[in-house]
Amino acid sequence: MTTYRLQVNGKQHAVDTDPDTPLLYVLRNELALNGAKFGCGLGQCGSCTVIMDGKPAMSCLVPVSAVGARAVRTVEGLGDARTPGVLQQAFIDEQAAQCGYCIAGMIMQATALLEKTPAPTDAQIRAHMSPNLCRCGTHMRILRAVRRAADRLAAGGKR
Repeated sequence: MTTYRLQVNGKQHAVDTDPDTPLLYVLRNELALNGAKFGCGLGQCGSCTVIMDGKPAMSCLVPVSAVGARAVRTVEGLGDARTPGVLQQAFIDEQAAQCGYCIAGMIMQATALLEKTPAPTDAQIRAHMSPNLCRCGTHMRILRAVRRAADRLAAGGKR
């Protein structure tokens, strides 16, 4: 066991764990941040997506020892049920969640896109969201939610 200091959602955490432990397990089991989900465990579905230093990362593939000083953000850092973030509200408004399993990863993937490209084209949204899968088939609603959030942000909405 080694102690790792992690910055998650703007807060410092110290966790004692094995260096090979996936970041996903640390987030869920040590920090009780359960938004990111275990899907495939191979980085192929995106349900575990978090943001590390502004870039989406599949937390099931990132050993905690590789995080270092990079800032980690999870869906819990965007808002909550009372005050959802713009993307979270757009997903609600578009009824983009069916079973909801992929949604936290989708929202984090979309967050990374809108932070880098505030006014993406539909093609950019599709390309950026392509690593994330929704087995329920709500991709069109998800794409509309990302577009809605981009439009709200362009109109002066808060993240």
